[in-house]
Amino acid sequence: MTETAAASYLTQEAYDRLQAELTQLKEEGRSEISKRIEAAREEGDLKENGGYHAAKEEQGKMEARIRQLEHLLQSAVVGSAPTEKDVVQPGTVVTVEMFGDTETFLLGSREIIDDDSDLDVYSEQSPLGAALLGARSGETVSYEAPNGNTVEVKIVEAAPYQP
Repeated sequence: MTETAAASYLTQEAYDRLQAELTQLKEEGRSEISKRIEAAREEGDLKENGGYHAAKEEQGKMEARIRQLEHLLQSAVVGSAPTEKDVVQPGTVVTVEMFGDTETFLLGSREIIDDDSDLDVYSEQSPLGAALLGARSGETVSYEAPNGNTVEVKIVEAAPYQP
C-alpha cells in the first residue's frame, strides 16, 4: 500500500476496533437516534422541545464521528505493532529531551491508545514526528519548527506501545 501525506498508521487491532465502532454507529447508533428523534417529535412543539434538540445534537456528533472514522479507515496504513525497542517508528512510545526538558509521547494516531490514557500523541507526519522516524535511542535529530527555528531533540528511549 502506498502511503499518502494524510495516511495514519494503525495496528490491525486498532483498525478492527475502529471498524467495529463504525459498523455499530452506522447500524444500531443511527437506528437508535432516529427512534429518539421521532419520539421527541411526537411530543409536539419542536421550538421548545429539549429532548428533540438534544437528540438532534447527538445525531450531529454521531454523524461527525462516522465521517471521521470513514476517512481514517480509508486512508490508514495498517501494520503490525512495532516490536523493535530503541528504534522510533509509528506505534512507539518515545521519550525525548528537548529544550532541557524530558517529554514522553506516542508517535502515531490517537486512535491507537486506550480512551483512558493521558499519553500525548504526536503524528508521524508532524515536523517532529518525521524527524524522529527511524532514529535510535541515544541519537540526536533536528527539525525545522513552524517558526523557522531549528530544534534539536535527543531520543532518550523508544519502546513499542503497550495498551
